Amino acid sequence: MERTLQRLLESVRQCAACAPRLPFPPRPVLRVSATARLLIVGQAPGRRVHETGIPWNDPSGDRLRAWLHLDRATFYDTARIAIVPTGLCYPGSGARGDLPPRPECAPLWHPPLLKSMPRLRLILLVGTHAQAYYLGSRRKPTLADTVQAFADYLPRFFPLPHPSPRNHRWFQTHPWLETTVLPAARTLVHNVLAL
Repeated sequence: MERTLQRLLESVRQCAACAPRLPFPPRPVLRVSATARLLIVGQAPGRRVHETGIPWNDPSGDRLRAWLHLDRATFYDTARIAIVPTGLCYPGSGARGDLPPRPECAPLWHPPLLKSMPRLRLILLVGTHAQAYYLGSRRKPTLADTVQAFADYLPRFFPLPHPSPRNHRWFQTHPWLETTVLPAARTLVHNVLAL
């Protein structure tokens, strides 16, 4: 199993499926192990993450770790937590921030990556792109509706908004995120990681 996973990761890291449409040479940023119990699926690496090669190594990651009450050592413990964005490479920036994840990535790489992680117990779907890919027509009409209805997607999935500083106003206008959703997410995450 481990050898198969290593071969798969080598293939992922050599991927050039969307290279002509990227602003920089491809640099897939992900962390996977056969023993991971929690998978965090976000959108795509930002420029800082692209440069460092460390997923969620930015203010969004700081907020996500704070939401989940996870320190950096635990968050980056690949034996327990896998991190695979919907788009594996930095897609570039547009007028309103980073561009959406490239559509080639998730259908190409997520199925074999998921198959290589048989011990997964929970998948956090962080942001609309992750929710669109994994929930499809099961999503509610809005991000707020989907996140507020998190119990509808358990035990496999838990939807969260993206923790980007750009979404600060959204957090302020949806106080139930702090009072209801995040406590439930923390409890589930810590229970999964304690197995």
